[in-house]
Amino acid sequence: MKTCVIQPPYCMDFGKSDMYFTWELDALDRCTPDMDLIVLPEYSNVPCLAKTKAEMEQSFEKYGEVLLQKASETAKRCSATLFVNCIVETPTGKRNTTVAFNKAGEMVGQYYKRHLVNSEMHEYELDRDYTYEHAAPTILEIDGVRYGFLICYDFYFYEAFANIARYNPDVIIACAYQRSDTHRALEIMAQFCAYNCNAYVVRSSVSLGENSPVGGCSMVVAPDGQVLLNLKNEASMGVVEFDPHARYLKAAGFGNEPATHHAYIEAGRRPWQYRPGGSAIVPHNDVMTYPRVCAHRGFSAIAPENSLPAFGAAVAMGAEEIEFDLWQTADGKFVSFHDRRLAHDIAGEGNIWELTFDEIMQYDFGAKYGVQFEGMRIPTLEEILKKFACHTVMNMHIKTPNATDPLPQNYLTELIRLIDLYDCRKYVYFMCGNKTVLKQLRVLAPDIARCAGASADPFEDLVEKAIETGARKIQLFKPHFEHNAPDYVEKTIQRAHENGITCNVFFADDPEEAKHYFDLGADTVLTNDYYRIATVAKCYKRYYRDPLSKQ
Repeated sequence: MKTCVIQPPYCMDFGKSDMYFTWELDALDRCTPDMDLIVLPEYSNVPCLAKTKAEMEQSFEKYGEVLLQKASETAKRCSATLFVNCIVETPTGKRNTTVAFNKAGEMVGQYYKRHLVNSEMHEYELDRDYTYEHAAPTILEIDGVRYGFLICYDFYFYEAFANIARYNPDVIIACAYQRSDTHRALEIMAQFCAYNCNAYVVRSSVSLGENSPVGGCSMVVAPDGQVLLNLKNEASMGVVEFDPHARYLKAAGFGNEPATHHAYIEAGRRPWQYRPGGSAIVPHNDVMTYPRVCAHRGFSAIAPENSLPAFGAAVAMGAEEIEFDLWQTADGKFVSFHDRRLAHDIAGEGNIWELTFDEIMQYDFGAKYGVQFEGMRIPTLEEILKKFACHTVMNMHIKTPNATDPLPQNYLTELIRLIDLYDCRKYVYFMCGNKTVLKQLRVLAPDIARCAGASADPFEDLVEKAIETGARKIQLFKPHFEHNAPDYVEKTIQRAHENGITCNVFFADDPEEAKHYFDLGADTVLTNDYYRIATVAKCYKRYYRDPLSKQ
């Protein structure tokens, strides 16, 4: 396969876009019929740095169709497979896209960048919703060659390489910028990808000037890591030949037959040792859309509240959030239970924090709910995290012996340690009515969201409480509504939103009542009857609510 990698010059002066785009078109004209594969870099229809959305849009309008037409004509003229990366319009917005053309000049596939950088999301405002959904690697088979894809920032997520390898690609098309990385770093990344995927990596980037030690490095790397071509920062076209079906077989351990790297590591893979991943992982709290329904103490209408069956039922039915109550036992274990004393729910005595874990585990938590739950014990926080970490957002209601005193430092550090153990900082938030504890959590884990809950005072200003403690959420308390003015909920939600604070309402089990709260602007409604209320929420348009402040 004779492969041509095009590396255009790149300029920070947007006013020179016409000159640099002309270079790209001329390069396509210089492609010859003996070429089998032609690859152009990322943002080929934005040839110079676009600092704003308006400049990006201007490039898209001026060069987009021209580039795709020229790419199609070149593929057909050269009878080559051609890949070009550019901004493409889709029904849901513009996307960073690698477009594939076959030898007939027909568009035969597209790959959308999986990992967007901040400028793409917040300056260019490219469509990002699809990046929060589960998706298998994109594999296009064209004329018997299987192509996989990476675009720029995708290169840094090495965990994706093993997943791509499962689909046996022959060639990885890598359209990129990576303008801040050194030449050696870019080579290492491409070699690592080629070796792990057992495929040729064909990388096309842009030249930042011949003397620049960073960026550029359009290259071709073989499955064994050998660099067949590297243009460094030369603005030019590089051509190299290779057999796309050639594979590298390594020694698969002492005394074993040679195998691909992927086959070798799959024999010993232990996925539970790594970060949570897979199709069950949902968008985390910062990016999950609203409105949401939070299953209060799990799906407690059909299973015992604060129990694994209740949480499992809610998660299985798609709950964006679950809520549960947390106490620490006398010997430092975290358990999920609502009231401070066991006597309310089970045949036990004493405050939770005064009993040891073993003492609490002696009591049957499930018998009162029916024979089908007989023998069930109160769940620990670790059991909840082990089963549901990153499968839903967790509203952790931190319970305290009184409303004003701090909690022991070791209590809170152990809580955070468990959250980190299951890699779900972004999937949890702390709900607490104790202002002192909210301030403690702000110091210990400022990146974990906090929710200011109600105290015993029905006239407490929750918005001010959130501002004072740096909380990003508030949780309105239904028993307090009757003590306040009829428009209390509406005005509180409005004030909260003006301050970049999201609003939970506790609670609604009636669909019409839930609809009322959503109509007032509530972001999340807690409920004991998850499915009925979730049906209401589905009728509302999804939206993002980025807090103005993330103290």
